Amino acid sequence: MSSLSNTADKSLQWKDSITTESSFVRRLLIGAATLHLTLFLLIPLTAIFAEALKHGLAGYFDSFANDDALAAIRLTLLAAGIAVPLNAVFGVAAAWAIAKFDFVGKQILISLIDMPLAVSPVISGLIYVLLFGAQGWLGPWLAEHEIKIIFALPGIVLATIFVTVPFVARELIPLMQTQGREEEEAALTLGASGWQMFTRVTLPNIKWSLLYGVILCNARAMGEFGAVSVVSGHIRGSTNTMPLHIEILYNEYNAVAAFSVASLLTLLALVTLIAKTVIERKAVSHNQRKSGLS
Repeated sequence: MSSLSNTADKSLQWKDSITTESSFVRRLLIGAATLHLTLFLLIPLTAIFAEALKHGLAGYFDSFANDDALAAIRLTLLAAGIAVPLNAVFGVAAAWAIAKFDFVGKQILISLIDMPLAVSPVISGLIYVLLFGAQGWLGPWLAEHEIKIIFALPGIVLATIFVTVPFVARELIPLMQTQGREEEEAALTLGASGWQMFTRVTLPNIKWSLLYGVILCNARAMGEFGAVSVVSGHIRGSTNTMPLHIEILYNEYNAVAAFSVASLLTLLALVTLIAKTVIERKAVSHNQRKSGLS
């Protein structure tokens, strides 16, 4: 018995030795992480707001008073307002199909969803120029019918949709695969219609991950630069989104106005981060309650 006890004690000591670190190592790791965040996150954020407020609050708000800045803000919100709901619907449909059914071409669909993560945003913008530009494949037909896509709102929306496609679907696919099909099959067996099954069984089970994906999708949509830059034409007051407007202001050495608009994007990012944190906590709490009930 004593030998078994000694072996158990040694095993526990060995386990502790590989799962715990000395106070020096912990402080070193915490210090390194804090230094990294300070250098690459806190200092740049502080610099943005410091430069934006360089001429006081009056100068800060004056940066948003001109028509070009207001048009850029409206266009950014409009593009995100169109792209995000469409990608949310597509993401739910794609995740439903991939997680709940087996069909030919399933891996191809998954690869297509992941494509925007592998392709440069600039390349995606050039693809739309090749398709819909004046010298593109469909350009002459579009010009003949007076339909404008490139250097107009439709092109900006298409580019935004392309770069934000994966976010909702990629949040939902693993979750729905883990949940399986049992609850939906049980609902159908009990006489529920397809819509009732979706709204009363599937949607409550995925709502937090869906909101999480929508938040990430919206953050990317508002901050997208590369793809939108290619298809926008940089027309002041018409096709410039907030990131493009910031670039123009900075290139014109109007640093205060550029950083003021950048600070608005930063504030939107902070709001997104807060919402993301809240939803993560809600999702964890929901999963814990569901595990407890089961």
